[in-house]
Amino acid sequence: MKYPLMVAMIALVGCTSPTTAPSEEPARAANPASVHCVDQGGKLEMRKGPDGETGYCHLPDGSVVEEWELYRSQTKDGDAQ
Repeated sequence: MKYPLMVAMIALVGCTSPTTAPSEEPARAANPASVHCVDQGGKLEMRKGPDGETGYCHLPDGSVVEEWELYRSQTKDGDAQ
């Protein structure tokens, strides 16, 4: 009588999968303005100011543009050109 119970317990233990610890940092969507800067060959710099952080894009031609200003100037309806 104990044999079927042991078989059932072993079968149940074999069906479980090990659990993994959740990631400590939540997943975030990429900032489209930052992605656009890098796609244009630029290097992103974050500057802290009194209103928080602002991203600036250093473009290959040497110019430095605020990342959202660059994004809005080169996109139409939210899609990069």
